[in-house]
Amino acid sequence: MTTPEMGRGVLRPAVAATRFELLREEPAEAVAPYVEFYWIVRWDLRGRPPHEQKVLSHPNVHLVFEQPETAVYGVQRGVFTRVLRDRGQVLGVKFRPGGFRPLLGSPVADLTDRSVPAAELFGPAVTAAERTILGASDVSTMTATAESLLLSLLPGPETAPDPVTAEVAAMVERITASPSLFRVDALADDLGVSVRKLQRLFAEHVGASPKWVLRRARLHEAAARADQGVGIDWAALAADLGYSDQSHLTRDFTATVGASPARYAGE
Repeated sequence: MTTPEMGRGVLRPAVAATRFELLREEPAEAVAPYVEFYWIVRWDLRGRPPHEQKVLSHPNVHLVFEQPETAVYGVQRGVFTRVLRDRGQVLGVKFRPGGFRPLLGSPVADLTDRSVPAAELFGPAVTAAERTILGASDVSTMTATAESLLLSLLPGPETAPDPVTAEVAAMVERITASPSLFRVDALADDLGVSVRKLQRLFAEHVGASPKWVLRRARLHEAAARADQGVGIDWAALAADLGYSDQSHLTRDFTATVGASPARYAGE
């Protein structure tokens, strides 16, 4: 597996690629308005030390089929850390920003920095799906089982998706595709909405504030550049990402990742 397949947000992807396999599968058309993709992580560390993996999370809710318990993870505003040991696999459903709101029935901000047992939200069908998914050896069985569960939970084909779901997803995509957007008021102007409306939409449908999503997009870019190795002009990068100076970038990166950009790049 090559490093780029790890995706943005996986810290130290070159090391990660030697410890586990990460696969992605596209959702079927029926669930695509709500689901960005399915991801499968498989590892075999028998006879090797456990591996601690850190991830700079995205503004997405995830449904993760795993042991000891399948759970729903809200937006994790810190660094998400998971220790892998022995042998195993998990399957995750990465919902589009705003895509989990129709299943939750309440503001997605209620899940921020939390995980909730999926069975508490969706009942015993989750347990049956978990047994099939974690016992399967082929990806198609895993994703088909997850998709069948989702189809039983999501609005039926006779119900058109809430247009706000697509609107919010497009807003977040605008942020992640535009590193030049630094400020919430500039984002609101760019999207043609008020700052207050933007904040309400993100609390209700995303689970993180527009300011946090903007900041996280900058940190994703900084980490991706750092993963390229040494020889980076950090002052120029800080300016590109809208920081007041290099020290501002260094403080922000260090507070979140736990190491300065230069140290992270050199390790």
